[in-house]
Order: sequence, then C-alpha cells, then structure tokens
Amino acid sequence: MRERQARQERLRAREFEAFVAGAGGRLLHAATLLTAEPPGAAPEAERLLVRALARTRADWARLRGEDPYERTRQELALSFARTARRHRRPRGGLLGALAPQERLVLVLRLHEGVAEEQVAAGLGLPVERVRALHTRAMATVLSRPPGAEAAHEPA
Repeated sequence: MRERQARQERLRAREFEAFVAGAGGRLLHAATLLTAEPPGAAPEAERLLVRALARTRADWARLRGEDPYERTRQELALSFARTARRHRRPRGGLLGALAPQERLVLVLRLHEGVAEEQVAAGLGLPVERVRALHTRAMATVLSRPPGAEAAHEPA
C-alpha cells in the first residue's frame, strides 16, 4: 500500500515538474508584468510565482480535470491583489505608471486573454469596475509619449 502511494506521489511530482517546465516561463512573464520589474531582475515576481506554484502543488492531487495553468494564474493574480500595497510606488516600464489593480486587470485581460466576467469573478469585483479599470489603464498606457518608459527605466 505504501509503495503504491509512493509511486503515485512520484508520478504527481513528475507531472507537476512537467507542468512547471512548460508553463513556468509564461507565468513568470505574467508575474513580471504585474510587478513591473525589469525582466531578468524580478525578485518580487519570482516570489509571487513561487507562492502560486506552491499552492498549486499542494492541491495537485485534487486538480484532476481542472486546468493547472488556470489555477496557478488565479493564485498568482490573487496573491498579487493581496500584496498590492507593496506594488504602489511608480516603477519603470510601460506598466509601471499604472496602479496595481489597473496593472492586474490589464495583464489578465490583454496578456492572458481572460474575459472581463472571469476577471471580475476571480477578483470579486463587479464587471463594471473591471471595465473601468481596464479603460483607465489603457488610456494611461496609450497617452504616454513614445519612449517615455525608457526615461523611467533604471540605468
């Protein structure tokens, strides 16, 4: 019996490792966009992703039939939303000027392609609020002059 459980656990561990190998890069990119850190030097994004992956791994055996990418993305978004106060200071890059909640909605809607209704349900917000955040974020991003993000990037 214990051998069978150990075999199942090894199989789940290999499945999870394969999932991380396949989806980890895209999830890290999403986390980097959320934290507005420069790619390659994104410790906050890495911490967010590790927390989200740890939660997914803890529930891995119960995820049968559920999309692990979707689950991890939800964990990533919720973790970012819970720690949004850490991400308030203006940062470099195109998304750095956005408020954390605007950044979150924009990344989920544009980068991840999540529908408004799903974003609203996942974050516990009314659809109208998500729509307003998305509109305001897009207006901010589109109103920035070309090359403005380079002026805010650390040298």
